[in-house]
Amino acid sequence: MSSVVNIAATAVASSQAQVQMAVAAKLAKMNASNSQSIVQLIESANASLQQLVQSSASTGVGANLDISA
Repeated sequence: MSSVVNIAATAVASSQAQVQMAVAAKLAKMNASNSQSIVQLIESANASLQQLVQSSASTGVGANLDISA
């Protein structure tokens, strides 16, 4: 009788392990997706900053700035 209980307990534990692995995989994918979104946001901000720097440099803004006191 105890072997039937052991088999049932093993099956339940195996099922729980599969669920835990599925949840862990889902969380890992979500984290990877969030990280990718953050990288895209940073790259976009960097591109916007580069455009701003190029446009201000082409018009001469700040080109002859004297900061000596």
